[in-house]
Amino acid sequence: MSEYTASDIQILEGLEAVRKRPAMYIGDTGIAGLHHLVYEIVDNSIDEATGGYCDRISVTINADNSIKVSDNGRGIPVDIHPKTGRSALEVVMSTLHAGGKFDSKVYKASGGLHGVGMSVVNALSEHLDAYVDRDGKKYHIRCEYGKPVTEVKVVGDAQGTGTTIIFKPDPKIFSETVYTFELLANRLRELAFLNRGVAISLEDLRNNVREEYKYDGGIVSFVEFINKNKEALHKPIYFSGSSGDVAVEIAMQYTATFSDNIYTFANNINTHEGGFHLVGFKAGLTRCINDYAFENKLLKEKEERLSGDDIKEGLTAIISVKIVNPQFEGQTKTKLGNSEVKGVVESAVFDKLKTYLEENPNEARRVIDKCVSAAQAREAAQKAKDLIRRKNVLEGSLLPGKLADCIEEDPTKTELFIVEGDSAGGSAKQGRDRKIQAILPLRGKILNVEKAQINRVLASEEIRNLITAMGTNFGIDFSLARLRYHKIIIMTDADVDGAHIRTLLLTLFYRHMKPLIEGGHIYAAMPPLFKVKKGKTEKYVYTEAQLATAQAEMGMDSSVQRYKGLGEMNPQQLWDTTMDPSQRTLVQITVQDAIKADELFTILMGEVVEPRRAFIEAHAKDVKNLDV
Repeated sequence: MSEYTASDIQILEGLEAVRKRPAMYIGDTGIAGLHHLVYEIVDNSIDEATGGYCDRISVTINADNSIKVSDNGRGIPVDIHPKTGRSALEVVMSTLHAGGKFDSKVYKASGGLHGVGMSVVNALSEHLDAYVDRDGKKYHIRCEYGKPVTEVKVVGDAQGTGTTIIFKPDPKIFSETVYTFELLANRLRELAFLNRGVAISLEDLRNNVREEYKYDGGIVSFVEFINKNKEALHKPIYFSGSSGDVAVEIAMQYTATFSDNIYTFANNINTHEGGFHLVGFKAGLTRCINDYAFENKLLKEKEERLSGDDIKEGLTAIISVKIVNPQFEGQTKTKLGNSEVKGVVESAVFDKLKTYLEENPNEARRVIDKCVSAAQAREAAQKAKDLIRRKNVLEGSLLPGKLADCIEEDPTKTELFIVEGDSAGGSAKQGRDRKIQAILPLRGKILNVEKAQINRVLASEEIRNLITAMGTNFGIDFSLARLRYHKIIIMTDADVDGAHIRTLLLTLFYRHMKPLIEGGHIYAAMPPLFKVKKGKTEKYVYTEAQLATAQAEMGMDSSVQRYKGLGEMNPQQLWDTTMDPSQRTLVQITVQDAIKADELFTILMGEVVEPRRAFIEAHAKDVKNLDV
């Protein structure tokens, strides 16, 4: 066992500011920050696993929404720290930037917040108990609101080694203190994929649910998990490489779908904003595919090189790098800024993938054919876009004829309602606030983009009208800066057809205009399901539960009108119930887990029928408003 003692714990500064400015350390004090506390503790255990000292991690949500995280690592040192004269366990708990992560002899590559994790969790908890098994003894310390209330002391004998942390978030800090099983499960599953052979369990004592994740295939299993409902063109390709302080692992697989799913990680942290590892991957991939295609006469000499977007179509890839001193940048600090990573990743991709293609000519042919097909679709789409531009210029109009635009020109103040059908569109146009609200009626259901290449998508008049109205353009030309309305509101009927149209639109936005969702610009309107009337008193209700309450209040002899379509409402009713900013209900569309979102769109809108049938059978009893 490698030496790991109190002298390995380095102190950079105190803990004072954490409770005053928690968002500086965990992002926010809402649901994301609440769950981030768990990730910080788990990351410490993962660092032990990465070093080869731990292969089991367990997370438990207790009945009172406190959290327990245990591992079988070396255990946090408990001996006296040479600079402070206090137990190293107490130092780690109560001092910001104190830990073993600053010394590459202890952890070659670490995740988390690099030494602030344990102390920040402690500072933001009502109470935290730490138990450490080392040297045959079990040690314990208890803290409250970040401050130790007991000394480190022996509380029993220990079998083996490890650390257990039990903490309860402080409700005075967090607006939400109820943990979501699915959010934790998604992150823990992700960590199990990234750390081959490490068993990670999640147990919820609130409802006695338990899951365990362990993947001996590592990131190859990760790719297989993402693609399980898609038609794969070949078995996953895996390769790795290293240079200096950078190590890289990559798994990739092409499918018959038309969207790409490339996920990047640095020291187990999901780098949502990409970075130099992603830049290196794309460069190496594009160069390798083009070189192989030309060398093997799969592309003719006079033909254009395939673009990066052509080569990404249908690709699922996991890029995982480990680096000693990662630099994180971007708005959410999830963009890898280490420029030296680019060359390592690019070289590994080019060399290892080239070898694979040369050794597997049949699979290589399928991949190149897929990329060439994407290029042909892109060229056709570009011609369609050019034609649209010329047509608009010739006709002197840049906006679709069905769009009823608003007067206000400041996009931060305006809203675009995408409305199902001309009837509802007519009511919406009459009932709207013309100053800030624009209306675009849709004629029927738009194209299912999950099953279509980009040229077919752009051939759809309804989609072209929508793109033109929003002003963002499309695909590689997409620009969020040109968005003409900062609220895009999907307003469809409260029936099966309305739900289908809403799903089709969300598929379009997620697959081809994801920044709209990531920027918080997409909303769903919530029209009422019922109008309850007794005499001259009317009340609109939005759920079955609200209907029962309204009937109890107004009497069971009240009349109930069930709205199946927006067109059944007159303009004033539509304004009062669904469009008036002062009293309407909007649901903002967000993506908390991109992998889960991709899976759902694939199941619901993709080519393969069996997963969709299984999904419907599994969730049939969850349906609340069945339209029969």
